[in-house]
Amino acid sequence: MTHYGIHFIIPLLIAILFYKKKWMQVYFILIATMLIDLDHLLATPVFDPNRCSINFHPLHSYYAIACYFILLIPKKSRILAIGLLIHLIADSIDCYL
Repeated sequence: MTHYGIHFIIPLLIAILFYKKKWMQVYFILIATMLIDLDHLLATPVFDPNRCSINFHPLHSYYAIACYFILLIPKKSRILAIGLLIHLIADSIDCYL
């Protein structure tokens, strides 16, 4: 429940609070960053409820996370970076629960 709450509620709050005029467009971009999970298709098995995604899948690696932080700097990529980092926060919580 926490995982999916972070995936859907936090992006909605960010979109509404910080991007009032175009919140629907921003929310769509933030939700679209869940496509990062396509890298799960490279794993065997594709889904393992006991596996921590962080640093297991290529787009969830520490190198990728560093790149997502760098993407926060340019204004044009900031929304995308926020979405990716929110996604990784949600995935990292699964590693501890």
